[in-house]
Amino acid sequence: MAVSEIGLVGLAVMGQNMALNIAEKGFPISVYNRSHDKTEAAVKRAQKEGLGEKLRGYETVKDFVASLQKPRRVIILVKAGAPVDQTIDALCEYMEPGDIIIDGGNEWYENTEKRVAKVSQKGILYMGMGVSGGEEGARRGPSMMPGGSPEAYTHIKSIVEKVAAQVDDGPCVMYIGGGGAGNFVKMVHNGIEYGDMQLISEAYDVLRTLGGLNNEELAAVFKEWNQSELKSFLVEITSIIVNKPDDQGKGYLVDKIVDQTGSKGTGKWTVQQAAELAVAAPTMASALDARYLSALKGERVAASKVFGSCVQPGPVAGVDKAQLIADVRAALYASKICSYAQGMNIIKAKSLEKKWNVDLGGLARIWKGGCIIRAQFLDRIRQAYERNADLPSLLVDPEFAKELTAAEEAWRRVSALAITHGVPIPSMTSSLSYFDTYRREKLPANLVQAQRDFFGSHTYQRFDKEGWFHTVWDDTFGSADSITTSGYVV
Repeated sequence: MAVSEIGLVGLAVMGQNMALNIAEKGFPISVYNRSHDKTEAAVKRAQKEGLGEKLRGYETVKDFVASLQKPRRVIILVKAGAPVDQTIDALCEYMEPGDIIIDGGNEWYENTEKRVAKVSQKGILYMGMGVSGGEEGARRGPSMMPGGSPEAYTHIKSIVEKVAAQVDDGPCVMYIGGGGAGNFVKMVHNGIEYGDMQLISEAYDVLRTLGGLNNEELAAVFKEWNQSELKSFLVEITSIIVNKPDDQGKGYLVDKIVDQTGSKGTGKWTVQQAAELAVAAPTMASALDARYLSALKGERVAASKVFGSCVQPGPVAGVDKAQLIADVRAALYASKICSYAQGMNIIKAKSLEKKWNVDLGGLARIWKGGCIIRAQFLDRIRQAYERNADLPSLLVDPEFAKELTAAEEAWRRVSALAITHGVPIPSMTSSLSYFDTYRREKLPANLVQAQRDFFGSHTYQRFDKEGWFHTVWDDTFGSADSITTSGYVV
């Protein structure tokens, strides 16, 4: 008998928590997992939490699909790649035209677009839905970014709007766009997350290493910042992390954690897409590089001995702690603006290319709650795009421009102090360089283009004449004398 309004396949922690969230919101749900023990565990947990009447587990795909009301709606939360395709094939054996599959994993957006085309041959509708918020978000209310079939969205809208995190101006979910738009936007969200986390770690490093702040002082600083323009989930948890005692020894747990950062690929995808779209994203790129360099622990230990005579990071004599804290706060906020500006520009460029028509202001709104990058200033981003939907960059929004101008001196002081004393802050300094480059009327790119013309006849433009030009710069040197391009090629 068809008893459930929606189904979910994949009952690892995220899937189980999402299923319980859906049940708690009043929607009868069927669940299935390839290994039945996880299905049984989900059913037992639902019973324990008083949701047993809303959540039912099934041992076979056939019975699972048969339990769903038409049009059948199935969320899959399995590992990206081949497991998704295997799950789709298993479902399609029993699903009918008009039924809907929603992939809620971190999938490469082009895979989603291939699957949209594949299942459409059977009349099945497909969506790729980014879900952010981690395990707790899945259970209590995540930020959700569904893309794909607009018709399919009309059939899940009433469910996801209740399941998503709720903020002052509505649920943290909206239809993103066609094809792989939902997965793409979630990917960039994760790239911004990389930048955010790296910037916070750099602020922590400057305050601890150069300012000499201890863990209790650091916790107090981050707690205070979380009541300011920096209010966000990541700043909040940082205040908790730095002050957590080690329950297996003396001192603080964070100081015992090996300084190597892992990654799952979405940050790399974001940087790759930025390059493909010719969108500068140095804050995210430097954050990704920082993770790769952190992984070279053995090499870094050896290099520290090779360069022992170079500047060694340490507390700066006579530093004004209060001033340093204020400066780092300003530098962190300004860098954060740059990071989000880069992320929004990547999404905008892809949206134009694919004709997704992504609402950037709406996107900022649904990131205000539930997700890992939720932050108070996202509402400011929403307002910026409401003022000007065609804003070329957040940097030139009048309100953000004022704040960047106000932060400039502090931003430069922090950068100079860190560079002078050997503390790497790659994402802060690349953000500052991004800001300086974007606001500079004339760059030394004229020389680079001349070099390209010298060795490759790539041609150049002039300020004083229209058209493209080529020069044989030095015929004795072998400067290229044939036009290899009809115009400037990026």
